[in-house]
Amino acid sequence: MFQKPNPTTPPPGRRPAERPRVLRGRGPVTALAAALLGVTAAGAAWSATPAAARTTTAIRTCAVSDLYLSTGAKEGAAGSLYWPVRFTNTSTTKCALRGYPGVSVLDGAHHRIGPAAKHSGRAYGTVTLSPGHSATAVLRTTNGPVGGPCERTGTYLQVYPPASRTATLVPAPWKTCSGVFQTGPVNTDGGF
Repeated sequence: MFQKPNPTTPPPGRRPAERPRVLRGRGPVTALAAALLGVTAAGAAWSATPAAARTTTAIRTCAVSDLYLSTGAKEGAAGSLYWPVRFTNTSTTKCALRGYPGVSVLDGAHHRIGPAAKHSGRAYGTVTLSPGHSATAVLRTTNGPVGGPCERTGTYLQVYPPASRTATLVPAPWKTCSGVFQTGPVNTDGGF
């Protein structure tokens, strides 16, 4: 007579198969916990990698004390006046700038003249400055009273580098006209 195989007895020459464990009433929760445990273990293994083996190195943000600010030559084009503000790294290490500076015009008594500069809307990236290297942010107003009057001429530009809460005063005879005062982001291509 034909003998029915016993599911717990392996055929000759084979090891018994391991039976899957069934946890009644906990299937989805147990599966989720196991998946999270796997992710956590993988994260722990990554964090155990020595710092020297990681490829990303964070470069610190330039502080006001790392920078010397100055102005370049004014240029006029198509009814606009452009003036670059130069950020030079005077520290002994690399530092980075990302985004727009905050810029206001001040008189000789350090009172603000008109509103602060608005952002030009240009896209930007992170600019890494090696010691002695510079980047610029270009200011723009109209080239005279085109569509509105001019403010009185200021004595200083009050400039907050990107990500800074401390400003620097740059001697600069700036006059905002027609209610147009914009700044571009810090960049190395001289663009507005």
